[in-house]
Amino acid sequence: MIVPSGAVRVLVATRPVDFRKGMDGLAALVRETLGSDPYSGVIYVFRAKRADRVKLLLWDTRFVGRRSVTG
Repeated sequence: MIVPSGAVRVLVATRPVDFRKGMDGLAALVRETLGSDPYSGVIYVFRAKRADRVKLLLWDTRFVGRRSVTG
């Protein structure tokens, strides 16, 4: 389980994303659409078209790198 430390911002996408996108594709989407840094510590939440799955994009320096959480 990944538990963020301290206060964390969580941004939830209002539109579904193509779930074939990997972590690099989602990071590019954050940069291009939001003009934000995907490695800033913010948790970005994306949902599938049918709203039956979510992906979280977060950068945590305690771990090796990017993590994908799909549920």
